Amino acid sequence: VQLVESGGGMVQPGGSLRLSCAASRFTFSLYDMSWVRQAPGKGPEWVSRINTGGDRTYYADSVKGRFTISRDNAKNTLYLQMNSLKPEDTALYYCARGWMDADYDRTDYWGQGTQVTVSS
Repeated sequence: VQLVESGGGMVQPGGSLRLSCAASRFTFSLYDMSWVRQAPGKGPEWVSRINTGGDRTYYADSVKGRFTISRDNAKNTLYLQMNSLKPEDTALYYCARGWMDADYDRTDYWGQGTQVTVSS
């Protein structure tokens, strides 16, 4: 299993970024996928998840209305569009294979992460 995130960077508050996660060495279309983030000095925080078909999406309250998760099964790629970014969104963002929410972690593989820094 290989998951490679990209698209992170530094952005001003109110800005946008689009993260990508290229998946390989497994059948991407058969798995729910999740985004997780970890801020400095804090534990992992679930951000969003999407079902295999891409028609069901779920978000943490902290990002609802600002972030959009999507996937392209033909390209084996997971996305996270992040708008109206806030300094508290600063974290290392990981994509993960499997189902996750605020209470349960059913993921089994994570990528190495991409850094998002929101600062003026």
